[in-house]
Amino acid sequence: MWEARAVEGRGNELLEWARSQVLAREPLRREVLRAAQDRVLVITWWEVPQGGPAAELPELPEPAADLITRAVHRWRFESVEVTHGG
Repeated sequence: MWEARAVEGRGNELLEWARSQVLAREPLRREVLRAAQDRVLVITWWEVPQGGPAAELPELPEPAADLITRAVHRWRFESVEVTHGG
């Protein structure tokens, strides 16, 4: 998961920047979200073999320093359960 906060008023620019980034390989799924305060979140899903090298997964880079208010936040999660509503 990748999250950044744009300089005030530049949220759309950060959103377009994140959407245009090409990773070294394609994830199973990639979702781009936006939130208040010009925040952009990118969540990617990857197939990683049991005990495999998750550290080698592609990451979105840091945007230009003048586009963001702080360093990008990155988190890695491992799925433990999937439920579907309905």
